[in-house]
Amino acid sequence: MMAFFWQRAVVLSLAVAMLVNADMKLDCRPDAVTVVLTKGKSQADTSLFRLGSCFPTSFSATEAVFRVDFNDCSFRRLVTGDYLMYTNDLTYGSSSDSQSLAFTHPVVCAFERPKHWYPMIYDPVFSTHGVGHLVFHIGLMNDDFSGPAESTTFALGSFIPIMASVSQKTHQPLLLLLEECVAATTRELQPDSPVYPIIANKGCLVDSRMSGSKFEPRQKSSELHLSLQAFRFGLGEEVFIHCKLVAWDTNGLDSTKKACHYVKEHGWELLDNYAYSTLCDCCDSDCKSRTTRSIQSGTHGVAHNAVLGPLTITDGTSDSFSGNGSC
Repeated sequence: MMAFFWQRAVVLSLAVAMLVNADMKLDCRPDAVTVVLTKGKSQADTSLFRLGSCFPTSFSATEAVFRVDFNDCSFRRLVTGDYLMYTNDLTYGSSSDSQSLAFTHPVVCAFERPKHWYPMIYDPVFSTHGVGHLVFHIGLMNDDFSGPAESTTFALGSFIPIMASVSQKTHQPLLLLLEECVAATTRELQPDSPVYPIIANKGCLVDSRMSGSKFEPRQKSSELHLSLQAFRFGLGEEVFIHCKLVAWDTNGLDSTKKACHYVKEHGWELLDNYAYSTLCDCCDSDCKSRTTRSIQSGTHGVAHNAVLGPLTITDGTSDSFSGNGSC
């Protein structure tokens, strides 16, 4: 980034307060930027702020902080006149129960261009792809997702906390998605195995249509938290949950690569940005696969099949009842 070329920085920003009643502080450095958003009296959910393709580095009930390099988060570089500018979009995707509206707001850092500095003729573009070894994980968690579950037995109607994650040591940032999940009473799936669909149609949490199941707000792009309401399928038996995990390009969300759940009285919502919930419109029909980007090729992501279990769902009133369907 040749940071020593820059003698001083000119910070360009606009008032965010008019949009979400929040105060934004912008600290532009030669090769990085820190953005601090402190919400006022609004009902904004700080976890829903995004800077380009990046999630907040940290957030609390009142503040969201981004500490990122200009090489990350899909920053755009522009040389104009006497300035070298890095631009991005700060977005807010409001949740269905928020009183704050979704918006997009520019973030700009402009530096004096050195007299003898000229842009490279070729500006390489890097695509996310498999480098090194990705490690996928799926497990049962305790109620607040702070540690592993102490029991694998769940009462009918209670919530089964599930966390899926991917370790991406040498990769470009990846977004962890659950493309498909079904429950079965066997560790190995056979063509004629009875199954209970949980996630289908390329990331649609179909079980949320008839239960309280939902995706929890993300803490990291590489993790996905699912609160699954215990169902009647396989009641009293050993149950295994078979899932297809996908680590995907953070800029590649579309109707076939997404995480959607159904919210009563609001319909299908996109977990990662409520403002783009139209990507979930196909959840009640057919979310067709892309033909131009194959997940098997590894160009934009990597898929992994995982099995969680066994776990047991109990009725509490009858040890012999079993049947299909949600609680």
